[in-house]
Amino acid sequence: MTNLLGLDRDGLERFFEAQGEKPFRARQVLQWMHQRGEGDFGKMSDLARSLRDGLVAVASVQAPAIVGDTTAADGTRKWLLKVDGANAVEAVFIPETSRGTLCVSSQAGCVLDCAFCSTGKQGFNRNLTTAEIVGQLWLANRLLEGKRPVTNVVMMGMGEPLLNLDNVIPALRVMLDDNAYGLSRRRVTVSTAGVVPGIDRLREECPVALAVSLHAPNDALRDRLVPINRKYPLRELIAACNRYLDKAPRDFITFEDVMLEDVNDGEAHARELIAFSKKVSSKFNLIPFNPFPRSEFKRSSPERIRRFAEVLQRGGLTVTTRKTRGDDIAAACGQLAGDVADRTRRRSMALREVRA
Repeated sequence: MTNLLGLDRDGLERFFEAQGEKPFRARQVLQWMHQRGEGDFGKMSDLARSLRDGLVAVASVQAPAIVGDTTAADGTRKWLLKVDGANAVEAVFIPETSRGTLCVSSQAGCVLDCAFCSTGKQGFNRNLTTAEIVGQLWLANRLLEGKRPVTNVVMMGMGEPLLNLDNVIPALRVMLDDNAYGLSRRRVTVSTAGVVPGIDRLREECPVALAVSLHAPNDALRDRLVPINRKYPLRELIAACNRYLDKAPRDFITFEDVMLEDVNDGEAHARELIAFSKKVSSKFNLIPFNPFPRSEFKRSSPERIRRFAEVLQRGGLTVTTRKTRGDDIAAACGQLAGDVADRTRRRSMALREVRA
């Protein structure tokens, strides 16, 4: 049984060819599934009855099962989605006046074990399939009020997307396809902790907006906060980002800094970031740290974040400070934990699990 949510247009054309059907059936089914949110083949009225009946025997439209649905005071909505008998992941919808952003997960857990992130503390079990990734968007558009309310997608949920590109790239192609969700490359963002080979592959196969979880302006501090830096230090990351800009839909890379009290939020750190920005076209997004149980860090004060941003702005940088959304339901950045059957050994194994 083939889950058609897991197929981009090329995959659907191959599927229908194997059924003895013409390629245009792929376009029809993409529109039914993703533009109309239909999962029942019997209701796809412009398909021949014989094809609809045949599809029931060989295919399905199956999204992850919803096992939790919570809405925060600010309107942020979080779903806990069961992807198999052992794992559930989280997706978050963030409504704003002019757009609706869906934060999508790419893995059950995360192997990278960044020091300030709750997801990494859960360990890692497996990559999500393309159908499980696309299914998060499919469900959100069906469940939310309004016509196709998701206008932006950010791959910033659970997991490191660039360690699952075999499934992430087809999912991105569905998001971009005019017969599916029709999102522009500027409205789909992939976030990475700095997996250099993945940045290069994404550049070649499906360049969308890129965000890099930086969190430190030098290798010594970044080695502590983001262990993948020991494998791909800043000089390699900067080079990969500059290569990416050749094909990126934007003329800058967004670098994200979670603001940790007395760790990376001093004026000296800000001046280091100014020097860093001269090596690659940059925009900086400052993210107040969102606490989670047994975390060793504290959130920088609003005044300290404001001063940090001012130093960057005086240095000529474009800076935004992210408004914390959904923290009362643990839906804010760095808080997604889900329910993961951890199959990793903890820190000692983390870097060895990274696939170049």
